[in-house]
Amino acid sequence: MSPAGLPESMSAWEAVGGEDHGRVRGVQRPVPSPAPGEVLVAVEACGVCRTDLHVTDGDLPEHRPHVVPGHEVVGRVAALGPSTSRFTPGDRVGVPWLRSTCGACRWCRSGRENLCPRARFTGWDEDGGYADYTTVPEAYAYRIPDDLPAEQAAPLLCAGIIGYRALRRASLPPGGRLGLYGFGASAHLTAQLALAQGAEVHVLTRGEEAQRLALELGATSAGPADGMPPVPLDASILFAPAGDLVPTALAGLEQGGTLALAGIHVSDIPTLDYQAHLFRERTVTSVTANTRRDGEEFLALAARLGLRCTVTTYPFAAAPAALDDLSNGRFAGVAVLSHATSD
Repeated sequence: MSPAGLPESMSAWEAVGGEDHGRVRGVQRPVPSPAPGEVLVAVEACGVCRTDLHVTDGDLPEHRPHVVPGHEVVGRVAALGPSTSRFTPGDRVGVPWLRSTCGACRWCRSGRENLCPRARFTGWDEDGGYADYTTVPEAYAYRIPDDLPAEQAAPLLCAGIIGYRALRRASLPPGGRLGLYGFGASAHLTAQLALAQGAEVHVLTRGEEAQRLALELGATSAGPADGMPPVPLDASILFAPAGDLVPTALAGLEQGGTLALAGIHVSDIPTLDYQAHLFRERTVTSVTANTRRDGEEFLALAARLGLRCTVTTYPFAAAPAALDDLSNGRFAGVAVLSHATSD
């Protein structure tokens, strides 16, 4: 039964799975009731993340059959579950990828909850934001300012937060040279963040539109993903899910440089040559989800620096088209499903 005063059913897009063609299909579902410690959120907008493609295309193992994707959700609290106290109805919140952790394992106790073996994720383990309503444990939601447009806020909740963590993992020295491989949702926010902190940014990505956006945002250079940067790089981040770019990115590093792999899924990595790719203390590291502290830090930093998303907005009914356009690189920046857009 839906919470009092709310509709009994809602529109949603669910992952099709392996038995049919396409990525998602439209369905009617009951409006969920928030469990203890959860709030129900009326969705205003939901970012379209490459991880959604990995879920719907089967690159990631299925955790919940016919899950509703979407983990960059902005909306307003519509109802409270039992034992909630952090929010009140009408509050504006963000629902992120990290949905819950156990709070008791050694990773959680040491501030590394992103590595919790019992972590659960929005739009993979539990239904996400490709719907009229979704739920979230109140302890894992973020407050979103009322004056920040939903289409601008939504991508910050994964693309922005993951880019922030990836930049930290890349160990870029002050004023250093940063390479970004792939220039989609996360990279175009990370570039702004790095530039604001005094870095020199070099972008390597397919697609002339993405290269133009990189230069417009202030990158020193923008070239093809499989090319070499014009100068050795102190740090690089691989956002593209292409393992064959790992040797290329390592070859573009200065000695002592670090390559951070920011994706949840990367295709097979070719054999590395120790002398050419790893010798002279080059480092390869990965990024796994984020902590709530990462999110709070990044959202505060994004507000202070005035980070702006380059957004292509789709009506909620166009979720299949948005996913297809993302898969085929038909837009620069980010895509957002908006309940305020009807055509």
